Amino acid sequence: MTEKEIIHRLKTVEKWQKLKRKNNKIAYYNTGEKVHKKQMEFHKCSKRNRWVFGGNRCGKTECGAVETVWRARGIHPFRQNRDNVFGWVVSLSRDVQRDVAQRKILEYLNPEWIEDIVMVTGKATNPKGGVIDYITVKNVFGGLSTIGFKSCEMGRDKFQGASLDFVWFDEEPPEDIYLECSMRLMDKRGDMYGTMTPLLGLTFVHRKIYLNESGDDEVWYTFMEWADNPYLDAQEIDHLSKVLSEEELQARRYGRFVTDKGMVYPEFDERVHVIQPFDVPKEWYDNISIDPGLHNPLSAHWYATDYDGNVYVIAEHFESGKPVSYHCDAIKRICERLGWKHDYTGRYTALIDSAATQRTLNSQKSVADLFYDNGILVNTKVNKDLFSGINRIKTYLKPSIGPPKLYVFSSCVNMIREIKSYMWSDGDNPKKTDDHSLDELRYYIMTKPTPPEREVVKSQILSDKERLIKRLRRRA
Repeated sequence: MTEKEIIHRLKTVEKWQKLKRKNNKIAYYNTGEKVHKKQMEFHKCSKRNRWVFGGNRCGKTECGAVETVWRARGIHPFRQNRDNVFGWVVSLSRDVQRDVAQRKILEYLNPEWIEDIVMVTGKATNPKGGVIDYITVKNVFGGLSTIGFKSCEMGRDKFQGASLDFVWFDEEPPEDIYLECSMRLMDKRGDMYGTMTPLLGLTFVHRKIYLNESGDDEVWYTFMEWADNPYLDAQEIDHLSKVLSEEELQARRYGRFVTDKGMVYPEFDERVHVIQPFDVPKEWYDNISIDPGLHNPLSAHWYATDYDGNVYVIAEHFESGKPVSYHCDAIKRICERLGWKHDYTGRYTALIDSAATQRTLNSQKSVADLFYDNGILVNTKVNKDLFSGINRIKTYLKPSIGPPKLYVFSSCVNMIREIKSYMWSDGDNPKKTDDHSLDELRYYIMTKPTPPEREVVKSQILSDKERLIKRLRRRA
């Protein structure tokens, strides 16, 4: 074989390989040296209502397209597969459908797998150039699956009647369409997933998915940002991060919900500040902080501090409509479970809002007195300065130097929810709603020192002294 023939054959093989890769792009999804970890986190999640809140160009639409093809084809690597699957892809408009979700699905759908394409406009021989009504896909189990395309501009009436295995929302739909699609999934216990950049502010998705107000165990979400996409250029990320306003940056890079007034604690990042519970050394146990309530919720949290000054919120009691005696019993049960410190008579100490010293018209005792009577020695001398407390918490969430110094156990769901929903009002104050946990968090944090603004250089003597103190505490 001549050199010319060898080169020709190599070029032929290379061309064939490129065609094979193009026609079976899904086989190479996240399998090379660069793996988009956030995309795989989404695919591996077993929840039935999953959402990706992501910035532009972070790879979120890719998630929805691959998930849809896997489901229709019956080749999902992390879920139970079956034949004759029927699902919808919901876009904001037909034009957006054609240019975004539809185009991505066609990229990952091998032409050999397509049984039929029915068009709204355009020709089936050139589906990329028109708007698709539905695609019939050959399922590996022998049946045929259907991927239907819907547009929010069609109105709610066009989303009725079907029984579905899945719905993919490419960007945020109107709430009525979201609810209608939820009904379509009931018969088959189908899955819903959404990929969106939250540009509309605090909508129903913020309430129902991000805050998960109903406490639905099947709701899951993740944030996806530019740095999560291994294919984006780092210099371009740095350039765009500098030219965008802070509000645009939060939405278009980090995929975060933003409002005109803004979050009180934008520094809070669940991926960083929320941690899984662990066995906390008892020598870290510090104090309990309480925001009392009768009709409103009473919020109590248990705080621990390690040797480096890091604060951990490790347990919570959060309930409304109960008398003080009930709350005291609940607090003591949690203390017993944790092995919390108490005095020689078995009484526990706690911080509490100074308003607890006030007596009501129909009671001779204050709330603080009632806590005393039930074995909880409450300290009402707390620092209630709102702005100082907020700023102190901010420094713990994001110090000037080093990693965060405030962490919340994932089991403290009410505190996490309140931090995420805490917003500024029209004035200079936060909205006075759903802040019970945050009030008593301030009381506690104000008892702690402000993190240093610059790194303290310790002498050898001081370092040796600290190590000796830690060793003695462990032995105690």
